[in-house]
Amino acid sequence: MVVTLLTRAGCSACARAQAELTPICDEFGVAVEVVDVDAAAAHDPELRMEFGDRLPVVLLDGEEHGYGEVDEARLRADLAR
Repeated sequence: MVVTLLTRAGCSACARAQAELTPICDEFGVAVEVVDVDAAAAHDPELRMEFGDRLPVVLLDGEEHGYGEVDEARLRADLAR
């Protein structure tokens, strides 16, 4: 499983989501890939266009899992599969 957190520099909600997400993923032995949508825009402008207005966004195996905040119960259930 791959967990990706889409963020933006200076986004306090993004920092909070990363702080919540990291220990959960560590518990399941899954690394969290953090992607700044603005920095990635040079090679993937679609990413910022699709997700840039509702950060943070959590992707699980490339599919949107949630945005705004981490749904801990749902994420734990999905990581346990």
